[in-house]
Amino acid sequence: MHVHILGICGSFMGGIAAIAKSLGHTVTGSDTNVYPPMSTQLEGLGITLTEGYDTAQFEPQPDIVIIGNAMSRGNPAVEYVLDRNLPYTSGPQWLLENLLNDRWVIALSGTHGKTTTSSMVAWILEFAGLNPGFLIGGVPENFGVSARIGDSPFFVIEADEYDSAFFDKRSKFVHYRPKTLVINNLEFDHADIFADLAAIQTQFHHLVRMVPQSGLILSPADNAAISQTLDRGCWSQQQFLGKQWQANLINPDGSVFEVIKDGVKVGEVHWALLGQHNVDNGMMALAAAHHAGVQIGDAIAGLSQFKNVKRRMELKGIVNDISLYDDFAHHPTAIATTLDGLRNKVGQQRIIAILEPRSNTMKMGIHKDTLAQSWQQADEVLLYEPPAMNWSLKDAANTSQTPASVLASTQAIIEQVVKTVRPGDHVLVMSNGGFEGIHQRLLEALEQTRQQETI
Repeated sequence: MHVHILGICGSFMGGIAAIAKSLGHTVTGSDTNVYPPMSTQLEGLGITLTEGYDTAQFEPQPDIVIIGNAMSRGNPAVEYVLDRNLPYTSGPQWLLENLLNDRWVIALSGTHGKTTTSSMVAWILEFAGLNPGFLIGGVPENFGVSARIGDSPFFVIEADEYDSAFFDKRSKFVHYRPKTLVINNLEFDHADIFADLAAIQTQFHHLVRMVPQSGLILSPADNAAISQTLDRGCWSQQQFLGKQWQANLINPDGSVFEVIKDGVKVGEVHWALLGQHNVDNGMMALAAAHHAGVQIGDAIAGLSQFKNVKRRMELKGIVNDISLYDDFAHHPTAIATTLDGLRNKVGQQRIIAILEPRSNTMKMGIHKDTLAQSWQQADEVLLYEPPAMNWSLKDAANTSQTPASVLASTQAIIEQVVKTVRPGDHVLVMSNGGFEGIHQRLLEALEQTRQQETI
């Protein structure tokens, strides 16, 4: 079968492409925004990409068109599909019908930590010899790919609450029908499609309704938004982080912690990750893997060998004792927890935080009143203000106790960093997009400055 994917370079749709290819289908696709790691993964799979949405891409005519949720009416490729009555579907629906129906689905949901926790669960199952399938919105270092079929009953999926397609406004995750469900946390986000937190809670309760009685729902014990959602009705087993599962930090930075199950210490995790948020993610992953049959000791041993996902506090390089990190954080809570983890690691050394407010929610100004507080663990903050902002980042910068500057270009940010950075500093770039290749450009600029200083 010839499968053509519109919006193929998104993390989710790229995973769909990889799975379709593994199932033996001919896969093609198109997109306008192509950057690593997804573009590299697709090229490695031998998938033919078309730049843009010219209708010539439909020759030869595909058997099915999978339409990504970034596609909307008015797009020439979408209009072509509708006008010619080509068979089409959404990515989540295609996945359900072609892969998930007969699998033990382990779904990892929540506002934050989905990608990381999904990667942890997949790796723990892999470590235990279960060879799971997975579809993750990032590239786990332990695997090097974002998706695969696997040859066991288990399929691990990052369960996103964003909508499925322009013709299906339900959350993606209602198509997944999990037996093991993790809800990491729940906050208001995606203001472009949800009116308020209650609207998001409704979608999550649709998901809760689909978990069988023999299934398990894992969530933190102290999250009011999740508790309210579960109080609407829950027919499955429940376990809670903070009750049945607890973590005790041995190192304040979260690099070593005890695992407590039902009040009894069952082991210690020693790993390279940092921060309380990653400890919480790890505990959820241990509990989910244990529900799937992995012995706790094996799960802890596997988690201790977990390598983080690309773009999650990923060290991109060190130049002249200046460390540059890349992180996906784009919500005030994620920004705060990421900086907290780095601060616990580096102590009093300087942190320069660079933020691109790229998400629709951020551009709309939904978080403008809490944004400045989120970066207070940094010593200096550089903010990129894109043209499409509905508000000015200067409003947040002016309320910040930490020095914060608003700049109109990535080049200006690079020049500012090069001018002020010094050996021993840590530069943290936070964005959920490519950010105009700022990471490599910054490393090159730092290297050029270092060479000039040695002449």
